[in-house]
Amino acid sequence: MNMTSRHLAFGLSAMLVLGLTLSCKQGYSMESHETSQTANQQASMAPVYKFTLNDIDGHPVDLKRFQGKVLLLVNTASFCGNTPQYDGLQTLYEQYREQGFEILAFPANNFGQQEPGTDEEIKSFCYTKYALDFPLFSKISVKGDDTHPLYQYLTQRSPFPGDIEWNFQKFLVDRQGQVIARYRPGLKPLSDQIVTGIKQALTKS
Repeated sequence: MNMTSRHLAFGLSAMLVLGLTLSCKQGYSMESHETSQTANQQASMAPVYKFTLNDIDGHPVDLKRFQGKVLLLVNTASFCGNTPQYDGLQTLYEQYREQGFEILAFPANNFGQQEPGTDEEIKSFCYTKYALDFPLFSKISVKGDDTHPLYQYLTQRSPFPGDIEWNFQKFLVDRQGQVIARYRPGLKPLSDQIVTGIKQALTKS
């Protein structure tokens, strides 16, 4: 190989190495940027949206699917004096769901053993007796050492901390995922206080 051929071969090799190096650097830079964007989005996500729970059929539901909606989170029970509130909750849901309102019901057996059944039994009771349309989740604990992480957040780190008092405690969440109100268990779903809170949250962007 003459001198000119050697120089040409060396030049081509150098260009190839440089190209590969730049390609790797660009690829790494893009991946880092995308990873950073994902991390930032997760960091800025409202705490409520970071939880995943099973629905009453055992299918995982990521709560971030409800982003942009006004939510009413309720711990429920089938054999409680407050159980007829299911009727009021269903009425609320029918009135406001087209405006972006959702009710998330979490059966729990923490008070007076008033939700002793299996998920299948709970589902049958709620859908047969009350014909519910809103999301019903698998039974969880909302108080004590085995409290579900969602309710750990609601009762310890939300703007309205404090132990769940009884069945049908209610938390109102705005479209940004912020907890904006907490209602006592005995307050009926169609009370002026709750309806007004929902309406005000729905009108805000």
